[in-house]
Amino acid sequence: MLDAMQHPSLLDCRRLFLRDYEIYINIGVHDFEKKAEQRVILNIDLYIPFTLNTPTKDTLDEVLDYDFMRETIRTRAQKGHIHLQETLCDDIVAAMLAHPNVKAARVSTAKPDVYSDCHSVGVEVFRIKDSLR
Repeated sequence: MLDAMQHPSLLDCRRLFLRDYEIYINIGVHDFEKKAEQRVILNIDLYIPFTLNTPTKDTLDEVLDYDFMRETIRTRAQKGHIHLQETLCDDIVAAMLAHPNVKAARVSTAKPDVYSDCHSVGVEVFRIKDSLR
């Protein structure tokens, strides 16, 4: 698989990331999943053109604040029960791409407590803003 940073339309970008962000949310299709929150691990990569994310004065207002990723996830989680990880991923990647400086985004979710015989089950999605037109 081609690394996203090697994609021709992303060569002018810096990658920002959020790794292993753990939240407890209402997610799942089974009855037992609808009764309690589950642990979900999220990872996000944002691709932002250097022209929009290269500080010259070393100030936060010159770059995309990492809090944007965390707050976006929390906002989506607070909207209520989510049946599918696919829905969660799609909603978060759409919110990331709605930021005017984000050119592309990768979002993955993992539920580590579903099966005892594996580390986790999850979903990943990658989207480039230009390719959505």
